[in-house]
Formats: sequence, C-alpha cells, structure tokens
Amino acid sequence: MAEHMRTKLVNDALLMAIWKRKPAKGLLWHSDRGSQYASESHRELLKLHGIRQSMSRKGNCWDNAVSESFFHTLKTELIHHQIFQTRAEAKKAVFEYIEVFYNRERLHSANGYLSPVDYELQHKTA
Repeated sequence: MAEHMRTKLVNDALLMAIWKRKPAKGLLWHSDRGSQYASESHRELLKLHGIRQSMSRKGNCWDNAVSESFFHTLKTELIHHQIFQTRAEAKKAVFEYIEVFYNRERLHSANGYLSPVDYELQHKTA
C-alpha cells in the first residue's frame, strides 16, 4: 500500500505474489489498461515468469468485474467502518482483512461456499 500507483509498486506486488504462490507457467494475469501494466518492465516481468497478460478493453468495466467486486467488499466490510489514524494502521487492517479473514474464513458463493484457501486445497488434491 503506497501513496502512488507506479510501475515499481505493481511489479513488487507481483513479485511478492509469485514468491508466495509459485504459480505454474501460463498463469493468466488480468489488469486494467493502466500505464503500470502496459509498461515495458511489467511486460518483461510477466514474460520472465511465463505469465500471460490480459488487459481489459477500453471503457469496459465488466472486464474487471472480479476485482471490482473484491474492492467493493473490502470497502463495505472494512474500510467504511473504520477511521484510520495513520497509513500504517490502515495497511495493517487491510493485510489482516485479506490474509486472515477474506482468504481463510470468509465463505464465497462462487467457491461453493468455501474460503479461497479451502477451495484451493480441495482442488489441489482432486
């Protein structure tokens, strides 16, 4: 979480996700058409890790429906219920919401009412 949305921030977040999740080659990476995602360094990073890039169509918000839904949920379940005194406090709360609650405890109808972690575990062994 930063005060800017520069390419380095996006690349660092992607590298952190790659390190943590170790995705197989061919992962589909969907984004909007922001300059960070279209940058040469970002495209090279995707290529280096065998990730296929998919960008939304110009002016078509439905292409990012999953992301838009997540951010709506984050705002309605966390952000709009708190007043953060500092950026560090907000960063900690968002991290705990995503990593502890959303991914491990919150049930998702699109996953057959499993948490994302449980859904992934169920499908790794299947």
